[in-house]
Amino acid sequence: MCDASGSRRRNASASPYWTTYPEAITLAGGTPVVVFAGADQDYKVTVEQLEAARTPKTKALMFVSPSNPTGAVMTLEETRAIGEWAAEHGIWVIADEIYQNLVYEGGADHAVSIAEAVPAIQDRCILVNGVAKTYAMTGWRLGWMVGPQDAITAAANLQSHLSSNVSNISQLAGLAALTGDQAPATAMRDAFDIRRKVIVDGLNAIDGVLCPEPTGAFYVYPDVTGLLGREWAGKTPTTSLELADIILEECEVAAVPGEAFGPSGYLRFSYALGDADLAEGIARLQKFFQA
Repeated sequence: MCDASGSRRRNASASPYWTTYPEAITLAGGTPVVVFAGADQDYKVTVEQLEAARTPKTKALMFVSPSNPTGAVMTLEETRAIGEWAAEHGIWVIADEIYQNLVYEGGADHAVSIAEAVPAIQDRCILVNGVAKTYAMTGWRLGWMVGPQDAITAAANLQSHLSSNVSNISQLAGLAALTGDQAPATAMRDAFDIRRKVIVDGLNAIDGVLCPEPTGAFYVYPDVTGLLGREWAGKTPTTSLELADIILEECEVAAVPGEAFGPSGYLRFSYALGDADLAEGIARLQKFFQA
């Protein structure tokens, strides 16, 4: 969330959060307020938690579903409750929807948008999306914002002086992705779904690891506090940062420690890789931790 101490605004963000959110809020003159939800809540904050963090200075909420790093997806009911809370208190919502089409449960083809769930929030809501994740077009650097005209105009004025404009080639490629045959994107999502189940089962087979099943994006975010304080390869890690270093050195498997996204005690693994590489990585972790 975003507040104002003097002229500073407080911006609230659910934790775990994407690592640059607090810095972007600070850069914009706001004060980030982190609201944490752990594995016991499937990494989903509640209205009650948000209300407890709200002050008269609260100005905005960062809403991300599906989530990076956790893969958590808010249900329609959960999304509506948060949107109605924000509307009631006049709080702006900035919704990062970049993983919106990568969902795996309930037969839905996209995660519900907060603007879709609560029309009353639309005049105080900014949606951010792009082609990077759904269409694997990360290098094209193409995205968009949807929101009230005055907010979009201000953002466009700022962007024009930061990076000029997106190239015509990228725009045409993005248009082709959005309007063309969606079968390749659907096939990629189906492949992610299989890998999602494989990595969750593989990690949960390790004593000391608790890995909730993500329902979106292509990350898992296991709680690894059960591995801390124990000796591994002659070292006793006390933080997930130290544990990630040991895993990299001993298993040659890369993980991002929870410190990058909020509290220690967690690791983020991506399953956006080939089936054979995924199986090899899981096997190395299980062997090292003697699952």
